[in-house]
Amino acid sequence: MARRPRSENGAPKSTSPSTPATPASAGTDREKIIAAFMGLLAEKRFEEIGFGDIAKHAGVTLAVARGEFGSTLAILAAHSKALDRKVLAGGDNDMAEEPPRERLFDVLMRRIEAMAPYRDATRSLMRSAARNPGLAFALNGLALRSQRWMLTAADIDAAGPRGLIRAQGLAMLFASVLRTWVNDDEEGAAKTMAALDRALGRGQRWSSMLEDLCRFSPARCLGRRRRHRRDEYEDEEPAAA
Repeated sequence: MARRPRSENGAPKSTSPSTPATPASAGTDREKIIAAFMGLLAEKRFEEIGFGDIAKHAGVTLAVARGEFGSTLAILAAHSKALDRKVLAGGDNDMAEEPPRERLFDVLMRRIEAMAPYRDATRSLMRSAARNPGLAFALNGLALRSQRWMLTAADIDAAGPRGLIRAQGLAMLFASVLRTWVNDDEEGAAKTMAALDRALGRGQRWSSMLEDLCRFSPARCLGRRRRHRRDEYEDEEPAAA
């Protein structure tokens, strides 16, 4: 059975909005900029945040901010990468013998725990993406990249075209769970865990259908056609001299 989040005293770990909007300390200029941007995102819409505000809140010059990042989307990409690394570093060997669905549940709950300080920022970003198709498309690209790592962390194949499709499906699934999480005030994030469990159930059924569809993918069909033509050629009688 998948490991549910627990605190040190054994009680369910809370992911309530009482957690700070940004980490208590940020060391490098890069970390300060990311922390400042996520803090601003908790208070403002994505499209209202400029580098002037970011540099001011980070306590760095505009030159330093420009040296680290070329756009606010680049800051989001760096933040997503930092979350990836935190989840990947927190693996549990006890889950190795669990079924794939349970391993994936554990990995995604670790990601939600890592996102806890950024709940308000995530809610703000989701609202902006709902109004801005271009932003939504860019965020999907970031999510796709991260979910390939989450699949790999759960020891589920994420390589090649099939892995890309799996990651896209997981990105959409996880986004639906986040819509519950950003409004989940229950102790231990019970609503979020239930939503994730249901979503993974749907995803498992979808994945089974996908496996069937992949058997008829264009690449495989093309391979069959090429083999068929080669066999026909090899069966032909040699031409008379």
